[in-house]
Amino acid sequence: MEKQYDPKGIENKWHDAWTENKLFVADEKTTKPVYSVVIPPPNVTGILHMGHALNNTVQDIIVRHKRMSGCEVLWVVGTDHAGIATQNVVERQLAKEKLTRHDLGREKFVERVWEWKTQYHATITSQLKRLGTSVDWSRERFTMDEGLSAAVRKVFVSLYNDDLIYRGKYIINWCPRCRTALSDEEAEHKDSKGKLYHFKYPLADGSGHVTVATTRPETMLGDTAVAVNPTDDRYRYLIGSHIMLPLVNRKIPIIADDFVDKSFGTGAVKVTPAHDPNDYAIAQRHYLKPIIIMDEGATMTGPIPDKYKGLDRFACRKEIVADLTALGLVDTIEDHDHAVGQCYRCSTVVEPYYSDQWFVKMAPLAAKALAAAKKNTITFYPERYKKTYTDWMENIRDWCISRQIWWGHRIPVWYCDECKAVIVSETDPTICTHCDSTKLRQDNDVLDTWFSSWLWPFSTMGWPQHTDLYKKFYPTTSLTTAPEILFFWVARMLMAGIYCTKQLPFTDIVLHGTVRDKSGRKMSKSLGNSIDPLDVINVNGADALRFSLMMTTAQGADVYLSPDTFEIGRNFCNKLWNAARFVLGTIPEKVTITALPPVFRLDGADIWMLSRLSKTIAAVESALQTYRHNEAARLLYDCTWHDFCDWYVELKKADLYQTEDAEKQADARALCIHVLGTLQKMLHPFMPFIIEEIWSHLREKITYNNLIDAQFISCASFPKSNKDQINDAIEAEFTLVQNVITAIRTMRAENNIPPDKKGTAKIVTATPSDLASLTAHKARIEHFAKLTSATIGADLVRPSFCASSIVAGNQVFLELEGLIDKQVELERLAKEIARTQSLIESTQKRLESPAFTGKAPAEVVAKEEEKLCGLKSNLEKLNQSLAALH
Repeated sequence: MEKQYDPKGIENKWHDAWTENKLFVADEKTTKPVYSVVIPPPNVTGILHMGHALNNTVQDIIVRHKRMSGCEVLWVVGTDHAGIATQNVVERQLAKEKLTRHDLGREKFVERVWEWKTQYHATITSQLKRLGTSVDWSRERFTMDEGLSAAVRKVFVSLYNDDLIYRGKYIINWCPRCRTALSDEEAEHKDSKGKLYHFKYPLADGSGHVTVATTRPETMLGDTAVAVNPTDDRYRYLIGSHIMLPLVNRKIPIIADDFVDKSFGTGAVKVTPAHDPNDYAIAQRHYLKPIIIMDEGATMTGPIPDKYKGLDRFACRKEIVADLTALGLVDTIEDHDHAVGQCYRCSTVVEPYYSDQWFVKMAPLAAKALAAAKKNTITFYPERYKKTYTDWMENIRDWCISRQIWWGHRIPVWYCDECKAVIVSETDPTICTHCDSTKLRQDNDVLDTWFSSWLWPFSTMGWPQHTDLYKKFYPTTSLTTAPEILFFWVARMLMAGIYCTKQLPFTDIVLHGTVRDKSGRKMSKSLGNSIDPLDVINVNGADALRFSLMMTTAQGADVYLSPDTFEIGRNFCNKLWNAARFVLGTIPEKVTITALPPVFRLDGADIWMLSRLSKTIAAVESALQTYRHNEAARLLYDCTWHDFCDWYVELKKADLYQTEDAEKQADARALCIHVLGTLQKMLHPFMPFIIEEIWSHLREKITYNNLIDAQFISCASFPKSNKDQINDAIEAEFTLVQNVITAIRTMRAENNIPPDKKGTAKIVTATPSDLASLTAHKARIEHFAKLTSATIGADLVRPSFCASSIVAGNQVFLELEGLIDKQVELERLAKEIARTQSLIESTQKRLESPAFTGKAPAEVVAKEEEKLCGLKSNLEKLNQSLAALH
């Protein structure tokens, strides 16, 4: 093994080896139990971001563990055509050529997008490979593959024939920039600072006015009524009368509707049916005709005064406020914070828009998927997301599936120009099925990207054909994704799976948190706070990235990252590499290990290590079965770093190096290799590259049939806990010894005792069993605590000049005479106390200053507060050390 671990060459080498040996290609003819998952398909436009890294690491841990547990695993990989996002990218390229999609025409534009997809598709997939994902690349899919496209058409036609798809005019979310409809979930609402305008609407009879409140003055040009609550005594007498709409001079009624909130604004609201979903619902109840006053680009149009025509909606807002002010019809204008819908792709403010769209009736589809959650047929990890899911499903709204773009699955609907018939077909018709005319026009819209994605678990396996792959691996087992697409994707897949296949597409739903920076902000390019996973991989390696993410991400919780987070994984890789290199370095040539030494040849440290290992195996297996990957990572970290590297390897060094007793040396080798190899197997799902490399070196030097059981550790068996090796009494005894050694080491550090100086210690035991345990390990205590001698007893006198500590009721004294100069140490401590006190005072003064706390960023203030806590803790320890010397 190389002296230092360098991930660069190793990671490429092992990924190529796994691929060449087809380790992750699922066998459709297997007789083993199967486990299948589908990757949440990243956008073909995308590059790997930290959310992808987290999501795919979690999935990879799951599938690698299942392979090692004896399952035949299929992990389907693929990409999504990402309609709006991809079209935006290509249109931006065209703009650089001073062209638009309309200059090319639909057919040429779609060809251009396919060219772009072919060129850039490999970007995201190559990055997934660098992360170490063990997907079945031989079955990679794309949402616009021929087979998947056929599935999309079949489902559309089936839903249409079952009266679950319809077309009609409705208020939908509209992006004026992308010029397309958006679903409710695609219109992200973000808090915004705006204004609440109070306008006076004159009564038609000239007897006064009604004051209405609005956040969007420009929409008043499309008002068709003013609504009040029927129980509002302030306006009861006006119900049925009319007002004259300012600027437009249109006579509109005052109506009563229970929807109106008496406490909002003035209690009287304007009704603009074509530009507000709530107003549209009111209009439906009162038979008010919508008036459209904006075009698809949010430019003012329609039956409005000429002076406003052609203005952008926000420019029009300013003009209207100015004109109403000039007429004396502005009552008040207040600052008003409210949530404003924005396009999830380009952040343009969404406009509610009245237009013809295609919809899916969701309530009938949701019923069985909702029941599955209530009956616990599907399980959420963490469980709290079950309520989020059921609340949404119980209040589900119809899904707008049409998009006014050119890239995507074109809606399979044709219109006959002769007889006006509507033809819905899985195949392109050439003649009208009603009148035999050939004058057919296909609907211009394409389907929402999610319409193909909701079929992903089964369309990727060949459905609607019952292929061997589909029959063997569908339904899938688990689905891992982020909570923000619980409704976009997860809920819809459940509905589609039940509708299309009569089965749930998966039963375990694993939801991980959002990746944030240390200040709690969601990572994004626009904020400039994102960390590129490839940068982390280039510096630290993929294993360091993966393990760091798992160590810092509790199940379902958000993860807070900074560049130094990945030092956790990097340091762990180095520790593991050095330990493996040391153990293998004690073996001069290839050896054969047939079994562990018999129990009578094991000492206390061996029994302790095997007990800790068996407990760790059981706990890790339990954590992995319930998707608590953070807990599994911490268990492995502690057992590997602390139990094995820090303690056990150090304890066995003497036996490994000595040559007088061959049996003892062989036993030490067998035990170290057993523990190391077992840990490698458990760590492999988390950090596959470095473990495969260490495994290859183990195989070169060791034959161990019960442990080293595969050419690639990817194909090895996951360890099983041995209950017979668990020994709580020995663990408790050894833990006491460890804590005593740690206490003495701490006292040495606190008193600045040079490493080469050995001291003496007295340990006053609390119980006879502690006396027996510590006496049995006296030599180990002396060796690891760097003592010339340790006196252990129940009735020992405290030394006059010493440091002390309490360990589980046992008093531990480290004699300082001869180790340090008491007077020099007193002076050093006094100076350090004075310096620390000065730092505390200056830090407190800074934190008490409004000039600092009012202007400094929150994270800077938080760091100063953390610094102050640390200084106070240090001062307390310094004072304790000073008191101990007097």
